[in-house]
Amino acid sequence: MPATPVTGYKSLPGEKLDAIFAMKVGQAMVSAGASILHEGGRAAHLFTVLRGWAFRYKTLPDGRRQILNILLPGDLVGLQAEIATPVPHSVEALTEVELCAFGEDALWTLYRDHPELALDVTWLSANEERIVDEALVSTGRRTALERVAALLVYLYKRASVAGLVQSGTAPLPLTQSHLADTLGLSLVHTNRTLQRLRKGGFIRLEEGRLAIGDLTTLSRVAAYWEAVPSNRPLL
Repeated sequence: MPATPVTGYKSLPGEKLDAIFAMKVGQAMVSAGASILHEGGRAAHLFTVLRGWAFRYKTLPDGRRQILNILLPGDLVGLQAEIATPVPHSVEALTEVELCAFGEDALWTLYRDHPELALDVTWLSANEERIVDEALVSTGRRTALERVAALLVYLYKRASVAGLVQSGTAPLPLTQSHLADTLGLSLVHTNRTLQRLRKGGFIRLEEGRLAIGDLTTLSRVAAYWEAVPSNRPLL
């Protein structure tokens, strides 16, 4: 296991750590902008994000992209590929990403021999479904201002749980294009909405870091009150 932030992650007894180590087949470093999984391809491993940011996405035939989820430390990569071949989406690194790789039979081994760890995988899967549900509410019902505010609130809270918030600011390696592709907005609309939030004093974006003036107020703007669970499993 890596020297990743422990804030917000479950501690594991020694025997469970031993079981995880036994299934581990290696670690990999992926540079920013590189692909981790290709839609339509095959995933040879199940990965855990140890460090860095990535995103899952699907691309339409004409090149339009929909970002499905932002991946941070503790998230699994390739779980859907365990039950769907070819891989149903792509994954790209936003920053340099460190991954822990597990063998092809790791998921089956967990459910067969380590039910408590398997429950952690189920928790992660259910939590991702919850995130996708909230994203659907945003694209279907929230206004542009609410969409952008909700995403920023979520990312700030998620970064905080991962121990990445320093001096009141969180890393935000997403470009405006990433935000637009996540929220189903045009780049122009995304830019204008960010400017509204900046001018209103709700957020500050400087050198790839996000500061939120008042989290409760921005949550009210977003109509988004979902809590980001702490004590996440880290496999």
